[in-house]
Amino acid sequence: MQGRLFTIDLSFLRAGYFIPAPSYFVLLLTGFVFATLMGAIWAKRIGQDPDVIVDLGLAMLLAGIAGGRILHVLADGYFWDYVHLCTEPSKVSWHLDRAQCLSPDYAGLWDSAASVCKPKARDCFAWARFYAGGLTYYGGFLGASVTAWYLLRADRFPFWKAADMAGLVVPLGLGFGRMGCLLAGCCFGKPTGSGLGLIFPPNSPASESEFKAGLLQSMGESSLSVHPTQIYESGACFAIAALLILHLHGRKRYDGQVFMAFVALYAGVRFGLEFLRSDDRGGLLGLSTSQLIGLLLIAAVVGGHRVLSGRLARVASPA
Repeated sequence: MQGRLFTIDLSFLRAGYFIPAPSYFVLLLTGFVFATLMGAIWAKRIGQDPDVIVDLGLAMLLAGIAGGRILHVLADGYFWDYVHLCTEPSKVSWHLDRAQCLSPDYAGLWDSAASVCKPKARDCFAWARFYAGGLTYYGGFLGASVTAWYLLRADRFPFWKAADMAGLVVPLGLGFGRMGCLLAGCCFGKPTGSGLGLIFPPNSPASESEFKAGLLQSMGESSLSVHPTQIYESGACFAIAALLILHLHGRKRYDGQVFMAFVALYAGVRFGLEFLRSDDRGGLLGLSTSQLIGLLLIAAVVGGHRVLSGRLARVASPA
């Protein structure tokens, strides 16, 4: 686990001025740049303006971060914590040990009677600090998709052709992003006795979660051996990208088929991996938020496939 890949030294501007580069965002931006470059090359090959894809990629990145953060705040189980941080901080309890509570990272108040950490003051903007962690893929996916639909229509760019391009490059970006999750220690799995398990260091998100669940005596202990669900998902995303690029793209029957295949394949993979994950993700009816959204997306893919393939059949049929 390496939460910070490097630090940018800007001391020439101001003494002691350093900017940390979080692993997750470095890998996220790496995936974004790689996916955008591939999309621009694709647009040029089919005779479309690659600048449209570059502009689209930037807009989708911003919309994706906003959507990912909003769904995290609403659905991952922290909504009332964010509300109370602004209205009545005493109702918020951080399940940290005393040393972690009093550290500069949290600067909290230690409640000895309840053995919990309390925030010192109100913070009405904690919900907006996406850079502190807390993004959901499906929130980002939905936000970016709506933005893409609007901008592509405005630019009169073939929507379903662009969607197929996204189906090829988004899983590649996701593959990089999940490796960032691994370095940051988030999106971890449940304890496992298999040889594939990973042990995260003390004070990691996995240690914090297991401490809250009573599996560890302190957050200052290393986590139990857990499923490396970040690696599982990263590998699955690269495999989906390879399947779509090398097999389906050259054989697709209609524009939009590659994108729909990506949505369905990823939703299926994610649905299964959710059973192995142990981080907070919200849920309903025994399923996580991501599983419920995945089921809805698979249903939408089935309906979309029928509509688009039916349209193709009508065009191909003799008058």
